[in-house]
Amino acid sequence: MGFARTCSVALVGVEGVVVEVQADLEPGVAAFTLVGLPDKSLTESRDRVRAAVVNSGAEWPQKKLTVGLSPASVPKAGSGFDLAVACAVLGAAERIDPRVLADIVMIGELGLDGRVRPVRGILPAVLAAADAGYEQVVVPECAAAEAALVPGVSVLGIRSLRQLIALLTDEPVPDEKPDDLGRPDPLLAGLRVPGTGAATGMHSIGAAQHDHDLADVVGQHSARTAVEVAAAGGHHLFLEGPPGAGKTMLAERLPAVLPRLDREASLEVTAVHSVAGLLPPGKPLIDVAPYCAPHHSATMQSLVGGGPGIARPGAVSLAHRGVLFLDEAPEFHSQTLDALRQPLEAGHVVIARSAGVVRFPARFLMVLAANPCPCGRFSQRDTLCECPPSAIRRYQARLSGPLLDRVDLRVEVDPVTRAQLTQPGARGESTATVADRVREARERAAARFTGSPWRTNSEVPGRELRSRWQAASGAMDEAERNLERGVLTARGLDRVLRVAWTVADLAGHDRPDASDVALALQLRTGVPRGVPMAIGTPA
Repeated sequence: MGFARTCSVALVGVEGVVVEVQADLEPGVAAFTLVGLPDKSLTESRDRVRAAVVNSGAEWPQKKLTVGLSPASVPKAGSGFDLAVACAVLGAAERIDPRVLADIVMIGELGLDGRVRPVRGILPAVLAAADAGYEQVVVPECAAAEAALVPGVSVLGIRSLRQLIALLTDEPVPDEKPDDLGRPDPLLAGLRVPGTGAATGMHSIGAAQHDHDLADVVGQHSARTAVEVAAAGGHHLFLEGPPGAGKTMLAERLPAVLPRLDREASLEVTAVHSVAGLLPPGKPLIDVAPYCAPHHSATMQSLVGGGPGIARPGAVSLAHRGVLFLDEAPEFHSQTLDALRQPLEAGHVVIARSAGVVRFPARFLMVLAANPCPCGRFSQRDTLCECPPSAIRRYQARLSGPLLDRVDLRVEVDPVTRAQLTQPGARGESTATVADRVREARERAAARFTGSPWRTNSEVPGRELRSRWQAASGAMDEAERNLERGVLTARGLDRVLRVAWTVADLAGHDRPDASDVALALQLRTGVPRGVPMAIGTPA
């Protein structure tokens, strides 16, 4: 009887569970049994592994073979166990020393010819292996850079099963050359799921930062101030105005204003995109704020996550540490929009399915854009709108009160005039100038929150703001009167104080004064209060 074991990783959401892959050979009729809650793609690995072993020049054992995946209570999905199964079988057949395999984690799919193909979720899988105390990981060669992002782990990138067998048995390593026919390397196809490119609105904005500059937005001084405040404090933003006023342009330029991600945030974002199959080849680490703009026909599962079997991350998780832009927000289904209320408060989303419960990170900056009415021309200053009052009320009521109560900033975007478009030298501040102010404001907030679990003003609970970081004496009087009159809810009052702290950080104030709170109230309610819509401008 032969026995060998090695390890692989099962992903549940963006969290990994180290799985021990055991192979047992017994005398009897040749058979291959795979146990341990495998899904369909994992069950098919029996045929892939057998063909890969034979085509790699090794002999397939003609005995009763049982492969167990432990712990058996954890559902296992995907083809990333192929490499571990093949090596466990060869260890049981004594082609490889079983003692060499015991402390190695192997992740990768096998082709029928023995080549090792990449799979999704390499980074979270290696993170799970490192947390479990493993120091050696074998991954496909083209995913080695992604795995090497995890410190303290020795990563071995291989191109074929033949290479791995030679390395583990101290034999000469064969040279596996890529195809020289001018075609893309077929091994890279597993790093990206088809149909998830930039055209879907779910991508990193890194390559597009140079093409999107705030200076291209004509006019819209109030909206530009709101964008700057949103970026500095991580506040959600609602832009309302007629078509063509620049709402989408402002939202597309917001990610470039956000600071670059630190190491911890980069690993979080990269892990989510790796599981979703959105990591482009050659860029293993995402260090800029992601941007996700789903179409208004998106389903609830595509927005918050889900799908058959083990849930997949949705748009709110793909926008983690970045921007989620919902253009034409009233056109989204009301239940889909209301599903955002929980992740907006918690910073994560928990999805329960029959196959298991998964938790995805979802701390994003939401930008809503909407027209004032179905035709888009409703305004208090003219009578161009032809929509009946009942249609306007129904259209505006599609955004529920509880959802809008979680939005910190509400700005009306005015139509652009002919003079603004044709006036020479009317360009506003560039993205780089605004980004510098945002970075400085974030640094002030980070210094204030040293020793606490929060990074931005939008994350701080209201009780902490009222007890530890209070505004100047008398600065909150007007906001508290709005609470008594019912203009603000208790949540709204806390959010006004958060925005006021962001305004103070941008203006360089030690704590919010009356002018900072007044501007925060104006941004929160959308009601003009005679405060200049510019940071640091005296009233």
